[in-house]
Amino acid sequence: MHYYSICVLRIYILEESQRQKKIASVLQTDLADILQSAATHGGMRGVLISVTKVKVTADLSVAKVYLSVFPNDKAKDLLEGIKSNSTSIRYELAQRTRHQLRRMPKLEFFVDDSLEYIDKIDKSLKGKENPIKDPTILDKRKKS
Repeated sequence: MHYYSICVLRIYILEESQRQKKIASVLQTDLADILQSAATHGGMRGVLISVTKVKVTADLSVAKVYLSVFPNDKAKDLLEGIKSNSTSIRYELAQRTRHQLRRMPKLEFFVDDSLEYIDKIDKSLKGKENPIKDPTILDKRKKS
């Protein structure tokens, strides 16, 4: 292999930097607190919101936030409410992290349905639901 091809390969295989991981961790803990307190004070008692993952882009300008909501039937409505209030959530987050971050990344919210998907697979493996007899049980997951 030539030196040039090694450099090109290195560019495509880059993992998250330590800085990205640290910022993601800070955002994850503070966002979980902000969203859970907003849900309880906003009249949505009994709804549990957890931030399952935060991915920050290499230039630290965008943070993709994956949320898990229990019960699942309220996830879509809750996500719409969070997206409509993303500027106030971003402001609150900036106030909490002002000594740790110079610039607050733009927040993009997504529902993390991996736990629900794993539960469906587990039920089908245990024989409670048979996807061969009823193929609608395990619908294809939508990529977000």
